[in-house]
Amino acid sequence: MSDDNLVKMANQIAHYFDSEPDRATAVQGVRQHLKSFWTPAMLRQLGEWIERHPGDGVDEKVKEALS
Repeated sequence: MSDDNLVKMANQIAHYFDSEPDRATAVQGVRQHLKSFWTPAMLRQLGEWIERHPGDGVDEKVKEALS
């Protein structure tokens, strides 16, 4: 899968939780979704992309969920 698609999908997941008033709950929701529905290869690819592009285009909740 392309990096652009992974970033887009991860951000869509994070934005789903934007209405959650408790940030920790929102991050946990993102984390649980990624764990449940993404393959290890997808997670690895997204993590590598984030390392190459720190602060560029990935919602902070996604970064927290992956750490």
